[in-house]
Formats: sequence, structure tokens, C-alpha cells
Amino acid sequence: MGKLTVRALRAVLVVVLAGTVFVQALMVWALATDPEDGSLPLTPLRVITILGMVSVQAALVCVWRLVTMVRRGTVFSHAAFRYVDVVIGAIVAAALMWFAVTALNAPGQRADPGVTLIMGGVGVAILGVALIVLVLRMLLAQAVARDVEAAQMQAELDEVI
Repeated sequence: MGKLTVRALRAVLVVVLAGTVFVQALMVWALATDPEDGSLPLTPLRVITILGMVSVQAALVCVWRLVTMVRRGTVFSHAAFRYVDVVIGAIVAAALMWFAVTALNAPGQRADPGVTLIMGGVGVAILGVALIVLVLRMLLAQAVARDVEAAQMQAELDEVI
């Protein structure tokens, strides 16, 4: 990974992290000061938003750590699995929170149930991203196994020579 790529990715991660912290602060402030008007259950939506931002932040921190491991050349190790596992868990948590928002929004969409179907489809797409990351985790496992095997073969070759 080039230095420019790493810097660009880290800049994006910092901006997104700052944005999620800002949204969380607004939601906490709204929970404390803004009464509900009765049209939608705003308190559960705000709590779900805060928790959703936590899952995004967890994924961002893990991606940062994985990028660091890539730069150091240590990504093909067992230490990378915990970060990938947290990213998968964060994506699944975000999907579950999205389904909760969909369920909270559904009663207000009786006249147009297509919105609820579209929101459900977005939740399924989020779960699809988790499955893609799971496949990438399996590829990482294969790469780690090959790396260990190559190191063992190199050690044997060094003994012979």
C-alpha cells in the first residue's frame, strides 16, 4: 500500500469518525432537551442512532488498525483476525439496528408499504456487506496459513543450506 493511499484512507477515516461523534453529540443533546411531539417514537430512534454510530466507530478503529498492520507488513498474522471479526460484528450490529429503525418506521408507512420494503432491502444489503467481509476473512485465513507454511519451508531450506 502506498503512502498516499494510506494517508487518503486515514483522512477519510478521521472525517467519518468526527462526523459520527458529531451526530452522537447531537442525538444525546436532543435526548436531553427535545420533547417528543408524538408523531414518531423519537427517543428509540435517537438511541438507535447513537448505538449505530458506536458500531460505525468500532469498525473505523479496526480498519485503522488493519491499515497500520498492512503498512508494517504484519497483516498476514493471527492478530488481524480480531480486527476483522470486530468489523463483521459491527456491520451485523448496524444491520440489526437498521431493521429496528425499519420496524419503528413501518406503522407510519401503512399507506405506502413500499418504503418499508425498500428499508428492509437496505438492511439485507448491509448484511450482504458483512458476508463479503466474512469471505475476505476466509481469504485472510488462507493467506496466513500459506505464510506460515512458507516460513516453515524457508526454515527447513535454511537448515539444509
